[in-house]
Amino acid sequence: MEEISKMKPKSKNLLLISLMLVLMTFSINVTDLFAQKTISTGVPFLLIGPNSRFAAMGETGTAIADDATAMHWNPSGLAFQEENTEINFTHSPWLANLNISDLFYDYLAAKRHFPSLRGTLGVSLTYLNIGTIIQTDEFGNRIGDYKAYEFAIAFGYSTKVSKDLGVGVVTRFIYSNLSSVKVGNEQGTGTAFTTSFDISALYRPSSGLKIFKDKISLGINLSNLGPKIQYVDAAQADPIPTQLRIGVAYKLFKNEGNDLTLTADFAKLLVNKPDPFYKALFTSWKGGIKEIAASIQSSVGAEYWYGNPKLIALRAGYFYEDPQYGNRKFITLGAGIRYSLYGFDFSYINTIDETHPLANTLRFGFIINF
Repeated sequence: MEEISKMKPKSKNLLLISLMLVLMTFSINVTDLFAQKTISTGVPFLLIGPNSRFAAMGETGTAIADDATAMHWNPSGLAFQEENTEINFTHSPWLANLNISDLFYDYLAAKRHFPSLRGTLGVSLTYLNIGTIIQTDEFGNRIGDYKAYEFAIAFGYSTKVSKDLGVGVVTRFIYSNLSSVKVGNEQGTGTAFTTSFDISALYRPSSGLKIFKDKISLGINLSNLGPKIQYVDAAQADPIPTQLRIGVAYKLFKNEGNDLTLTADFAKLLVNKPDPFYKALFTSWKGGIKEIAASIQSSVGAEYWYGNPKLIALRAGYFYEDPQYGNRKFITLGAGIRYSLYGFDFSYINTIDETHPLANTLRFGFIINF
């Protein structure tokens, strides 16, 4: 009988990698696994926040969404981007604390406004490289290898329904290749394909009370709506990570050469494994107010820009997840620079627990506007 028994030394073991991929999304404490109220899904890489800029602000971006990565944070943000065509790239040596050199995350997004369509089109590619898997038989003899990875291609459209309100939709095609080997009498291998879609809205009042006019923005994004992903058979299919994100951002001040914005995001997984996604939208709100509040991830962030036009940015944030639902708690820091058509950003995660897989994770971003 052939089995997957080990990976190259730099990639550890497939089972370990799979567990770590769950850890990076839900931060399960392995020693306290059964005390956790975890929610497991397939393709959790879809929840990784692209864009080192918003990552540096505590993983907040739902209410700002003012670049091409709005495709992830809030597609409606594309509706307000009517000037430049943009290409936005993010790279991260993912779960850096594991010291696995070929585990990395890439995100590429682009957007362009089309007056004839009365809106903005966006496209994105999300890619997670998991590693090269070595196959061995029951005697430990090498019999081959293959590459494990996951990716998603998304297409979005956003338009303004009024001067202050934008709406957007995204369609996403998802492919997961965790294993190309058929094990035992199972019907399938570790490869699967599914689709999903997002719906969103973003409100930016340009009139009304002075305290809110051109200062506050409110965003909502319901993402990854779609059927379960099936690796082996329908009975073992996993829900994809349907998530509701609500965000608020407020421009505390803006004057000649100085710009400070505060922002907050609140996110909840709408997954209830026995139910299809359209029922889970309602059945995942159980347990009373206290339980629902505990299941919501909270994050806050700040961004300061210096220069006119914007030249240098400093960013910071904090992410919190209840101990019952993953217990991720970390501080984020970052900076950015803009010059002519180009921009560069980076972010850093500082976890309370230095042994956490997310500790010391970096993201690097590169932007071109033309």
